Amino acid sequence: MIKFPGWGQRNNEGPPDLDQVMRDLSRKINTLFGRGGGNQPKRPSDNQGRTPNDNGANFPLLPILVVIIAVWLATGFYIVDQGSLGVVKRFGNFVETSEPGPRWHFPYPLESADVVNMEQVRRLEVGYRSAGEASGSKIKQPKEALMLTEDENIIDLQFAVQYNVKNAKDYLFNNRSTDEAVMSAAETAIREVVGKSKLDDLLQKGLADTSERMQIILDSYKTGVNITSVSLQSAQPPEQVQEAFEDVNRANQDNQRQINEGQAYANDVIPKARGTASRLLAESAGYKLKIESEAKGNASRFDQILAQYNNAPAVTRQRLFLDAQEQILSSVTKVLVDQKAGNNMLYLPLDKLISANGNATVQQSQSVQSLNPQTVVAPEQAATTDRTRDAFRSRDRESR
Repeated sequence: MIKFPGWGQRNNEGPPDLDQVMRDLSRKINTLFGRGGGNQPKRPSDNQGRTPNDNGANFPLLPILVVIIAVWLATGFYIVDQGSLGVVKRFGNFVETSEPGPRWHFPYPLESADVVNMEQVRRLEVGYRSAGEASGSKIKQPKEALMLTEDENIIDLQFAVQYNVKNAKDYLFNNRSTDEAVMSAAETAIREVVGKSKLDDLLQKGLADTSERMQIILDSYKTGVNITSVSLQSAQPPEQVQEAFEDVNRANQDNQRQINEGQAYANDVIPKARGTASRLLAESAGYKLKIESEAKGNASRFDQILAQYNNAPAVTRQRLFLDAQEQILSSVTKVLVDQKAGNNMLYLPLDKLISANGNATVQQSQSVQSLNPQTVVAPEQAATTDRTRDAFRSRDRESR
């Protein structure tokens, strides 16, 4: 303990001299820095308030104190980067948040400032741990990955959670370990979804989005954390029964493949059958319309013929007979004509005439046998089938 002369004295001399106190303090400091011994005689101070030491050097105490205070105040300056927020604490209690840029606070131990990156996306792995980005291998964590489904089966789930900070104050003051809080919320939300789902649905459809459930849990604890995404890395049965599940999956795939093939065949056959049915319906409708139209036309023609028959029965009867004979004999290659006037029967080789149609000349026709001794020879002039029919019709009219 440093004792200054005059301190603690109970006399009427008054308070101690300030200059004497400063000289004693300067001497003690010089002693600590090796400027001289403590038993050396005191020397009077000069007129400028400086105390010469034993070596004749002056020690400026006041400027040193000013420099120390300036350095201490300068430690309160800090810089908040873009995308970050500064949280100022006074004796450990929250004071304010500071925006990006250069800022200042009362130096330690009065105040302190923490800079929190608000845009940084933090990643948390549940059910596994990455051994390294270069190797790409994973270390399983069965305690986190194994979960129980609704149908009392065990599934191995591995997923990753990404989050960032949305409230710097809650992030610093309401969390002791943010990663543990996020992992606990993630496991709780995932196990809730898995416990309400069946194993086959999880293996085939995957895991539903659980980020909203996680966010509700974290907000209830005021962690100041925002869940950005939950990505499923792996969903498979435990290793002990994985082969059996693979066999089941292959059987299901074969079943689905056969169903798809049957569906494809049905999609190919059914439209064709429907097209054929539509075509038959259209053809039947057309045939029906045709028959009805022909029947109506025949009925109308019959009515017209009946009217003409009532006017001239003989002529109409003869005309109908000739039309019927024309229709019948149009498909016959040989025709026998009975001439009533000469009582002769004429044989016409129409097949020969048809075969020789279009030629410049026609061979001489065969002779015609008659029932009477007289014979009639067919004309030698070549003609087409239509012209021959017209000629015989006119001859038959003349004979009548």
